[in-house]
Amino acid sequence: MEIRQTAVAFLFHGDEVLVMKKRKHVENGKSIFSPVGGRLEPDELRHPRRACLREIREESGIREEQISDLRLQYVLLRLKGDEIRQMYVYFGSTDCRDVVESEEGELYWINRDEWVKLEFIPIVKCMIEDYAGCPSADDTVKVGVITTDDCGNPMMQWSELKDPMVD
Repeated sequence: MEIRQTAVAFLFHGDEVLVMKKRKHVENGKSIFSPVGGRLEPDELRHPRRACLREIREESGIREEQISDLRLQYVLLRLKGDEIRQMYVYFGSTDCRDVVESEEGELYWINRDEWVKLEFIPIVKCMIEDYAGCPSADDTVKVGVITTDDCGNPMMQWSELKDPMVD
């Protein structure tokens, strides 16, 4: 089995969040939205935050010094064919609304209330619903594994990432 690791971010500017309508992602004839981000390069495999910052800069033009409070909040896992996909999801803020044109897709600043209504791949949609229901204010990282229920519908299994170290 192959493993694909990606690092993505949702950047907030006040009540808006930056999302991308990907040119390559079309399911059922509908365009799919995604966070800004992409694959980790070989030298970034131990540094997903670095990969996330690189992807933000490449896809939006927003630089590291224009981002505040960028922190990992979710690690998502899914199986696609014979590939395990692991996504590191960061959340942060920026005062910069000016973004560059991207070859990857079109960037939009979307109101938080509308954000939860957009079309995303199922694993990201479930993560957004979880975040919207209870955004974490501390350093908690949640791990989500997408699977299916008895009827074949996508569902998430959530766990809080904790160090089980015992004294």
